[in-house]
Amino acid sequence: MTLRPRPLPADERRAATVDAVIALAAEQNPGDITTAAIAQRMGLTQGALFRHFPSKDAILEAVLGWASERLLAQLDDAATAARSPLAALEAMFMAHVGFVTRHPGVPRMLFGELQRPGDTLPKRMAQTLTQGYAQRLRGHLTAGIARQELDVTLDVDAAATLFIGTVQGLVMQSLIAGDVTRMHRDAPGVFAIYRRGIRSLS
Repeated sequence: MTLRPRPLPADERRAATVDAVIALAAEQNPGDITTAAIAQRMGLTQGALFRHFPSKDAILEAVLGWASERLLAQLDDAATAARSPLAALEAMFMAHVGFVTRHPGVPRMLFGELQRPGDTLPKRMAQTLTQGYAQRLRGHLTAGIARQELDVTLDVDAAATLFIGTVQGLVMQSLIAGDVTRMHRDAPGVFAIYRRGIRSLS
């Protein structure tokens, strides 16, 4: 007698769907990913997939929600383990690079969604992520100024914007080159330049 695979609980099935979409996005144009392809990757029928997600947009929202939660958690963990505000910034920079290196499908999906016209939920989710990210950075930057690690005249908002933009630049260049490992190689030197621009001269 052939035994059928045990059905996964709903939460595990949704998590497996997120994993499948991120893996597919690393291999092909995220805009071309279909629910049929997702179901095939998971060994399911489309009907089984839609029992957990009412639409493809709902799947996308789950992926972006997972990515936002996981990235911010990893940034927080990296900063907590650091011994100073400046060290926390470097740890966050490298943690972000490490996250993208492990999950290259995430930025590919995000960049694709940001090109869609109109005020979409994925765009709002990206804005929320960026705001939470920048708030964390401003906290560490302000603490660094208070400890005289960083330049007392530093524009904290501009420094936070530059930090995020620098990571995004590394991500974009690695995707263009088709080599995510390049980002990991370049990150230490790039952060060294950023650090020289914000640290105290005294």
